[in-house]
Amino acid sequence: MLLRVALVALMALGLTGFGTVAWIATRPPSQPSAAAPATVKLVTSARPLHAGSLLKPEDLATAEIPAADARAAAFHDTPETRSSLLGAMVRRSLIAGEPISADAVLRPGDHGFLAAVLAPGTRAVTVGVDAISGSAGLIWPGDHVDLILTQTIEDKAAPAAKRFAAETVLTNVRVIAIDQHLIEGASADTPEPKGARTVSLEVTPHQAEAVTVAMRLGHLSLVVRSADHTGEKPALPDPPTSITWAGEVSPALKQSETGHGDPSTVRVFQGSADGKEFHF
Repeated sequence: MLLRVALVALMALGLTGFGTVAWIATRPPSQPSAAAPATVKLVTSARPLHAGSLLKPEDLATAEIPAADARAAAFHDTPETRSSLLGAMVRRSLIAGEPISADAVLRPGDHGFLAAVLAPGTRAVTVGVDAISGSAGLIWPGDHVDLILTQTIEDKAAPAAKRFAAETVLTNVRVIAIDQHLIEGASADTPEPKGARTVSLEVTPHQAEAVTVAMRLGHLSLVVRSADHTGEKPALPDPPTSITWAGEVSPALKQSETGHGDPSTVRVFQGSADGKEFHF
């Protein structure tokens, strides 16, 4: 009896093993897992961009998409590409997240770039500035600035408080170029800009004449204006043009003029001799 049970168990085990081998033999070979599609990183718009605007670092984002879906003209996201796009003019409106391609922008150095950036009827005038008067690299194309003239009054008879004056020559003009580059700003991936030497402004023909005269009169400085991208806050009206004299800035100049007053005279007599006068 015990022998019969053992034989049945062995037969069952053999049949199970035979079935397993047969199932493995008849099973089709497993297909290798499909490789993940190749992807590329493209430069995209971080927010909706209107035609005619100049690209800033905050306007650029990145997106990773399948390489097969990328357009040939789309810009791959590299530090060099981002640097070349800063200051580029958007030729057509872009939606947020849209890959930026060569046909969508006009980059600095492209033929006709400066003429395309200028509004109809305006001119580009270039002024020389140093790292201080140019706000040490804080002013970029697309910013709106005021132009201030500081000059020396060539009148020796004028009091010290009236020998230096500053006045606003232009208000709310757009910067369209820094040196020979139209760079909107620096980012972590772009080198820090050097101190600007020339700044190009978008002006009317009459304003261009005024700037040309101002450059001969004295020192020019740029002052950045507030930018309201949302348009929710109304812009403050420009105050009437005024002149700031040196005496208004430095009270010491006024005191140096009024502190002396009329000279004091002391007459000293020695015996019967005529007195001698001493002036202080």
